[in-house]
Order: sequence, then C-alpha cells, then structure tokens
Amino acid sequence: MESKEWNVGKLLETSGSYWQACTLHAGVKLEVFTLIGEDESSASEIAERSDCDVRGITMLLNALSAMGLIIKKQDKYANTDAGKSLLVKESPRYIGYMIMHHHHLVETWSRLDKAVMTGSPQRMRAYRDEQELESFLMGMFNLAMGIAPQVAREIDLKGRNQLLDLGGGPGTYAIHFCMTNPELKATVFDLSATRPFAEKTIAQFGLSDRIGFVSGNYLEDEIEGTYDVAWLSHIFHGEGPDACQMIVEKAVSAMVKGGLVLAHDFILNDTFDGPLFPALFSLNMLVNTENGRAYSEDQIKEIFEKTGLKNIRRLPFKGPNESGIIMGVV
Repeated sequence: MESKEWNVGKLLETSGSYWQACTLHAGVKLEVFTLIGEDESSASEIAERSDCDVRGITMLLNALSAMGLIIKKQDKYANTDAGKSLLVKESPRYIGYMIMHHHHLVETWSRLDKAVMTGSPQRMRAYRDEQELESFLMGMFNLAMGIAPQVAREIDLKGRNQLLDLGGGPGTYAIHFCMTNPELKATVFDLSATRPFAEKTIAQFGLSDRIGFVSGNYLEDEIEGTYDVAWLSHIFHGEGPDACQMIVEKAVSAMVKGGLVLAHDFILNDTFDGPLFPALFSLNMLVNTENGRAYSEDQIKEIFEKTGLKNIRRLPFKGPNESGIIMGVV
C-alpha cells in the first residue's frame, strides 16, 4: 500500500477526528437539520423545538456551522443545500439512519484495543432496541438506494425468472433488479425481525406481487424454493470462512443449472493492507462479530471454487468504499 507522510498535525487531526463525527451524530440524533428545514431559526427557537438547553444547542450549532454543515447568519441558522438534501428526514436522499448506525457503534469501537488483545467482539447485544435495528436496516436501505440502480443496470439478468436476495434486509436490491427486469420475481430471505421493514419498502415500490419475504437464518435454516440468480450482498463480512462456504453451498443447492451466484462486498487487495475502507471495515467486524472480516478477491473466488461454481470472475462494477462483485455460474 502506498505510504502516507505523517506528521504531528496529521496524527493529532486523525486522533481527534471523532470530535467532528460525534458533532454530526448529535446534530442528526437531535434532528437539528430537520427542525431547521427550509427556514432560518435562532438557537433559542431550535432549543425549544428540540427540548434542548440553549447554551448547549448554541455550541452545537456553531460547531456544525464551523464544519460547513449549517450556515450562520447573525443570530439565525439555516441549512446548507447538502443539509437539506441529505440530513432532513423528509428528503428522499436522507442518510441520517446510517449516521445513527455509526453513532450506535461508537461505544464498541472505543474498546478496539480489547478486541485486538482478545480476538473477541466487544458488542454486548446485536441491537439494544428497535431504534438501533431501524437505524441499521434503513441505513442499509439508504446506502443501497444509491448503488442498486447502477448494479441492476450493469448485471444482465435477461431471461432470468427467480432471484434469491439472501440476507436482503429491506429488499433494496431485489426491488431494483425487478424494476430493471420486468419478467423477474424475487424472494428476500432474512431474519423475521426484518420482515416489517422489507414488506413496507417493497409495498412502497408497488412490487408486493413480485417480491416475497421468507423468514429464516441462513446459518441455521435450509433455503426453500428454486432460483436462477442468487444475490449475496454484504453478508460474507459478518462471518468466518467456514460459514461463508456453507452459505454459498446452501445458495447453490437452491439453484438451477446455469444459475448465477453473485457476491457483493467490500473487497481487500490480496495483501490485505488496502484499500483503506475495507481494512477499517475488517476492524469493525472484529469489534462487532465473532468471526467476521473483510475478504480479498482471491479468498472469495476460492470459496466459489470449493463450491463447484464455474466461470468465476470479478465484474467491472466498483461501488463506494471499494465494494465489488464476484460472479460464478452453477
């Protein structure tokens, strides 16, 4: 990996960069951007709407202004264009759910040293409450909404009839694959807690007649039905190599001859020291899961080969944060 020139300033900037992250998290959690909306408001007005201390909200607003996320005009505050588009809840491009998911991970990440020492996760419970689960699932939806249309255009599913979206969460990819391929039907296979979010999202796109939901745990349950496409997006990184192998074997067992298996994930280079996001994401899996990690392209291809898949190759697609797609044929 190409070396970076470090100095005191860069080291201290990196060390304290969580201050800005926590400031953003607080602004989203307190819905400051949503409360301002299209208007200009004073700190006291925002404090009253958010049930916050005036001194505290003033300091937060000033810091968000210093970060360039809010515009300060004398004693009034207004949203930037980016704030209106990305941080106001009513916006279709809202990414606050993913920001809140990051917020919920801060406490766990603060124990990274212990995870490194012990090799064990530091997250006590997967989701402490429904709000955390909603942040995760809707955060995944927000991110996938920016990627899925491109993926659906780039992957040729012409002539395919049944798609399995394994661990598909709210069904974002299944939705866009079906929108791009009118003859395609899909099944989202995920935990039962995910069902309400998925069915609501699928219904919003008017696809309830073409996309179904099956409750199950892909580590424990067999996959019912027969499919000619299996889409495995961001599920490898939560598991160890043996579990990944088993997941692919289960998917293949539900496929017709000539079916496509597609794995989408953050992919490391084959020396495991880059790109930066997959390397950091591997640490995120260390502190949050028993065996999860980011995988290299060669590792994913090897898993596919051991399952008997043919014509294995990496597709040209490159998503945000170095996500890529490996494809094999049954």
